[in-house]
Amino acid sequence: MKIVYKWKTVFVFLLIAGFAKTTSAQQKFEKAEFYKVMDEGNLTAINSQIEIVQASSSPNKEGYDGALLMRKADKVAVPGQKLKFFKAGRIKLETALLADNDNTEYHFLRLAIEEHAPKIVKYHFDIEKDKAFVLKNFKSLPESVQHAIRDYCKKSKVLHAEEL
Repeated sequence: MKIVYKWKTVFVFLLIAGFAKTTSAQQKFEKAEFYKVMDEGNLTAINSQIEIVQASSSPNKEGYDGALLMRKADKVAVPGQKLKFFKAGRIKLETALLADNDNTEYHFLRLAIEEHAPKIVKYHFDIEKDKAFVLKNFKSLPESVQHAIRDYCKKSKVLHAEEL
């Protein structure tokens, strides 16, 4: 009797866990939420947003996924994992930029990552180029992205609101 009870408990737990994961993966990708997580997200929020991005049909998901992985690198504790996530994210974002170099959001995401990346990862070479690209194309961006950039300017040493 106790064995049956334990199996029922385990089954219910697995069912609930599976439902929770399915529900979070089925959430719709929204840029405002993505940028909120990029700005202030903790590891749980970043992981959840990665699931949402990967499940989305957004044509820009590789770039978003790459940026989130690099942001995740900042939140994990183990140095080996930090490097692993950063490298994987860098490859995805740079590949997305190669495929669509005119995508202003990608340049903004790279700028935000570059500005805060540790010197050891040597990811600072395109700051000025990305800044110029974002400034040139700012007005053509969706309002949610413009809002994210304006918020970023409040903390940035490179990009300033009066330049927009």
